[in-house]
Amino acid sequence: MGAMATSTIAGTLHSRHLHCRTLLLLLPYLPIAFLLVDGGGIPTTLDGPFTPATRAFDRSLRQGSEDVPLSDPRLAPRARPPSPEQIALAASADPSSLWVSWVTGRAQVGSHLTPLDPTAVRSEVWYGERPASADTVGHPHVARGSAEVYSQLYPYPGLLNYTSGVIHHVRLVGLRPSTRYYYRCGDSSLKGGLSDERSFVTLPAPAPDAYPRRVAVVGDLGLTGNSTSTVDHLARNDPSMILMVGDMTYANQYRTTGGRGVPCFSCSFPDAPIRESYQPRWDGWGRFMEPLASRVTMMVTEGNHEIEPQGHGGAVTFASYLARFAVPSEESGSNTKFFYSFNAGGIHFIMLGAYVDYNRTGAQYSWLEKDLQKVDRRATPWVVASWHTPWYNSYSSHYQEFECMRQEMEGLLYQHGVDIVFSGHVHAYERMNRVFNYTLDPCGPVYITIGDGGNIEEIDIDHADDPGKCPSPGDNQPEFGGVCHLNFTSGPAKGKFCWERQPEWSAFRESSFGHGILEVVNSTYALWTWHRNQDAYGEHSVGDQIYIVREPDKCLLQPRGVISQDCPTAGCPSSTLSSTSGAEQAAKNGRLLLDYYMYDFD
Repeated sequence: MGAMATSTIAGTLHSRHLHCRTLLLLLPYLPIAFLLVDGGGIPTTLDGPFTPATRAFDRSLRQGSEDVPLSDPRLAPRARPPSPEQIALAASADPSSLWVSWVTGRAQVGSHLTPLDPTAVRSEVWYGERPASADTVGHPHVARGSAEVYSQLYPYPGLLNYTSGVIHHVRLVGLRPSTRYYYRCGDSSLKGGLSDERSFVTLPAPAPDAYPRRVAVVGDLGLTGNSTSTVDHLARNDPSMILMVGDMTYANQYRTTGGRGVPCFSCSFPDAPIRESYQPRWDGWGRFMEPLASRVTMMVTEGNHEIEPQGHGGAVTFASYLARFAVPSEESGSNTKFFYSFNAGGIHFIMLGAYVDYNRTGAQYSWLEKDLQKVDRRATPWVVASWHTPWYNSYSSHYQEFECMRQEMEGLLYQHGVDIVFSGHVHAYERMNRVFNYTLDPCGPVYITIGDGGNIEEIDIDHADDPGKCPSPGDNQPEFGGVCHLNFTSGPAKGKFCWERQPEWSAFRESSFGHGILEVVNSTYALWTWHRNQDAYGEHSVGDQIYIVREPDKCLLQPRGVISQDCPTAGCPSSTLSSTSGAEQAAKNGRLLLDYYMYDFD
């Protein structure tokens, strides 16, 4: 197909089922290479690098929307204490275990609060492979865990404090992969202390031919009308796992007294003694996400809106994030919820923290290096990384904001052949050509910005290459870490801070709210689809779609020297030791063809 413009990607997609049936009928008559590479009109990364394309913001759409009030039935309490609410699942390091979390009791807001006692209620999950019936005692297995309460405290006159309900975390172990389990959580010793029965399906075991059916990816979600459209659309796509790339609730867009959320806190409340956070928004968000999160594992990483400083001078941070979410930190050896990893079938997921130390001398970098070294690509061919702040971003908003993090960590990810990187922070969609160190590189990851979940801060529409929209080097100061803004030293933008046209590493961008779906087909092909909210009711309509193709025979693990700080800004050379592409190899063994037609698109 050649280097086709990415704008052709967004065309209406023919029915997958009709397409598959037609191809199956024609299978004996069509060359296998055509079937493998053409993909039914969907481009592949082998066709890149693509000519940069931009779909302009549709002015008929709303750029933002108001927050949904806590009185809305989707956010209001539905369970009476001691019944559990805000039930959510999270993966453990491998599919034989899984985390269940929930909240009991009522949170409190005021000046003088007495926290609930987390030891006064049990943390139990009763579960089994069959639903409990009226003539049985219940589920055959029980697991017990821990409980905690956190507070958000402000020692300033006029600001209100918050103390949470009791937050429970229980880890189930000894589970069978790819198996449906039924469960109830809560305290069986209390009348009404157990939840209604729910169910989940465990993730597949690590293997090159087993993958989660659909991985939904969403960032910067919030709780606006746009957010509800995103989640409704996402739910209709029936994911088997959710990747949440930071900035969940935007509770810190409120004063502690509640009221209405605002797009700009400092603009609306310039005299606030500290960046406040209205914590009941977290409880509303937990209830809003429960219908999905109680049946599908939801994996999170922290964003800047989770910092939520409190106390004198904001000395305490991330209290809500650390208390509310269970993640496989101990299981993956990080021992912190700020960064961790886990396996889901043949995918190794790495969740990194942009708001904790990312320097090469720090704990996160050391852990990441060890984690990448332990990855067995025979069992988990795909490595997908995620953190909140994008390294490659052509929008004015947050432009080069986390350049320091890129300079510290990018070489390590490249050395170990990370395939895909998801980030948020910028409230728009952008997919990059394969890139390393600002240079097009067929062995670089595919970076995708998906911070368009729908939050109250509205969609970003200005590009750094638009006339008059290039930020100054003093803009976009990160909330953590240093400033490493740079001018480009080669290429069309040589000597400049911004490009004068869409950068060559930016393949496609659009300012619309939405979410993404990753469907890994086999060890070398994965289908990525970006769904725009305005397409929610359009049959087979997508905003962006591409097959991401791994080329393990071409992109071998790089020597350690590639992570040196001496790499020129133009980019370090990549190793191309084999002339056989991944598509050619797939054509030889017919693997993609077989997997594609046996894959469940329902």
